[in-house]
Amino acid sequence: MLDEILNPYYLQVAGFIMINIILAISIYITLSSGQLSLGSAGFMGIGAYTSALLTIHFELPIIVGILAGAVVAGIIGILIGIPALRLQGVYLAIATLGFGEVVRIIFVNWESVTRGSIGLSGIPHMGRELLRFFKDIGFDPEMMGLKNNQFVYLLVLLILVLINIVLIWFFIRQNKSRIGRAFAAIKMDETAAEAMGLNITYYKVLSFAQGAVLAGFAGALYAHVLAYISPADFAYHRAIEILIFSVFGGSEVIWGAVFGATFLTLLPEALRFISEYRYMIYGAILVLMMAFRPQGIIDASVLNWFKKKSKSKRGTNHGTRTNKNN
Repeated sequence: MLDEILNPYYLQVAGFIMINIILAISIYITLSSGQLSLGSAGFMGIGAYTSALLTIHFELPIIVGILAGAVVAGIIGILIGIPALRLQGVYLAIATLGFGEVVRIIFVNWESVTRGSIGLSGIPHMGRELLRFFKDIGFDPEMMGLKNNQFVYLLVLLILVLINIVLIWFFIRQNKSRIGRAFAAIKMDETAAEAMGLNITYYKVLSFAQGAVLAGFAGALYAHVLAYISPADFAYHRAIEILIFSVFGGSEVIWGAVFGATFLTLLPEALRFISEYRYMIYGAILVLMMAFRPQGIIDASVLNWFKKKSKSKRGTNHGTRTNKNN
């Protein structure tokens, strides 16, 4: 039973879900300030290649490479975000999608550094590096009844789950802060928000930069979980896929992004026999969502309904225990 649960394939899929949740949150953050950015794939590629190149050629620790990838993506996000303030709606989406394609073409043509369309292999694997560390200090996975590959993917999954918990907690807190309220005000009515004294430029660039940092961070994690990357991993279809995570799940609340990334990562695995039609299915889902539920599967009303149900259930259970005690 334990071997089935800790199947490396299942653990790897769960790891990809965690990475996709980070990507979904990256676009949720930009959407929360009313900016439709399709540059997530480009920032993801920047983070992945930065971390991979630093750890391969300069032998930096993986954690340093990952943080550097996120920082570089964030800096470029600020540089792109400032001129992009002049654009809104579909124009911003087209501009950021073009940015992502420019980044991909640079990766393809800069063969002396990125090895072009062949991609980078031999990237230090996060789990294997940790396995080597544990074996060096005298710990062997067999002590827990685990094979090496099970331990590697389980360790990676636990790290990614912890990262996701921290990120979700942080952005839930941010939504309740002054920054979150400023994002919401700008999304509702940018002109009115500016009239109230909000620094529109600062908050929109901050939102854009946060999305870029998260996408770069996810890209760096992706590089060290897969140990191989190529420009094809960051093409325009990846940007559309990340957008669908948030649009399908619900772009109004962070749990919508979490649900969308989880469901749409599992869907191709469950329907592997028609996986070649994945993007056709995604397109059909988008059309249906726009027609029948443009706010996505999960929104504030759905969350409030769940809260009321859980409260009523707790109240019923409490009343039952009280009657039994009497």
